Amino acid sequence: MTTIHGVVAPGFEPVREAFTANFARRWDIGAAVCVYQYGLPVVDLWGGVADPESGRPWRRDTLQLVYSATKGATATAVHMLAERHALDLDAPVAKYWPEFAANGKADLPVRWLLSHRAGLVALDQPVPLKEALAWRPMTEALAAQGPLWTPGAAHGYHGRTWGWLVGEVIRRVSGCTPGRFFADEIAAPLGLDFFIGLPAGNRHRVSRMVYRRPDVDLTTVPPESIPEELREQVTAWRDPDSFSNRAYAVTDPAEIDFGSPEVQAAELPASNGIGTACALARMYAALIGEVDGVRLLTQETLESAIKEQSAGKDQVMLVPSRFSDGYMLPTEACPMTGSRAFGHTGRGGSLGFADPEHGITFGYVMNHIVGGGEDRRALSLVDALRRSIGLKRLPNV
Repeated sequence: MTTIHGVVAPGFEPVREAFTANFARRWDIGAAVCVYQYGLPVVDLWGGVADPESGRPWRRDTLQLVYSATKGATATAVHMLAERHALDLDAPVAKYWPEFAANGKADLPVRWLLSHRAGLVALDQPVPLKEALAWRPMTEALAAQGPLWTPGAAHGYHGRTWGWLVGEVIRRVSGCTPGRFFADEIAAPLGLDFFIGLPAGNRHRVSRMVYRRPDVDLTTVPPESIPEELREQVTAWRDPDSFSNRAYAVTDPAEIDFGSPEVQAAELPASNGIGTACALARMYAALIGEVDGVRLLTQETLESAIKEQSAGKDQVMLVPSRFSDGYMLPTEACPMTGSRAFGHTGRGGSLGFADPEHGITFGYVMNHIVGGGEDRRALSLVDALRRSIGLKRLPNV
């Protein structure tokens, strides 16, 4: 039985129970969860093994790759620049990044990059991975790329390209790389253990990822065996030219080893943030209130930042999704704890979010990536948190 470490404030015991159950019944190997309420930590738990190969235990300061949960951190940097009047989200991207005007993109506003409406989910010619990690070759390719749909007419998850698109705007406006801006303006004031571009001296604290393939690979079974509600997605997964595949094939090779030192050291503001669950929860707490004297955004800026910009069928994921300017908003597939909550998930189930209505923020990270739709670990923790604050249980958890 896995030993769970940490503390839980009275009333939040269901979160400990769900976290413990994730190890016993839901495949967690090493993980951590943290909850803040009104700017103070009320849950801080960790357990398991950070490196199954060596047996290194998960400690309170173990760092974890959170994949697309990074986007919430990067979006926060953008809104800080907007609040300082260094950036206008309704201005054309080309105002700050002139080369971006190529191929009919002269009037495309910054807001459409943030809300996945730009139609730049893929490249006609993928960029060699080594060059993509060096930054400039990828941003040059994106500046020259023509949109794959009429910008603003639809939305589709820019899973990989979003980081270079939004990150280059940050760089042009602030003069800092997005990872440097985050480190200086967000992580340092709050004391966050979170990095976009991992310093070499911290690599020994990073957990080792473990990948579990789904029990059934739907791309290999006969079409008539696929549940009707999944057929459109599976058809797209089988088509190398679909947006669902091309969105994750913008480098050559398309598959990126996120556990490699080179990838972890690079700045990929969409997907390679590395940090702790407490860093996620604490950052979101400083978005909706004050944390040890630090608040990242005014209430006015926050209200604008979390306003819905995209909703409905996603052109890449082919399921309903909702986005504000850079943050995910609650859906049936990604419920949070309130209708005004906002945050971001990451591959495998990592999750950070804030719920201003209930003063709650949440961070969950883990090193076991479970393929397929059967993973309920994050949902079980959110369900437990909902019960802790007196909200209705989630169905089917």
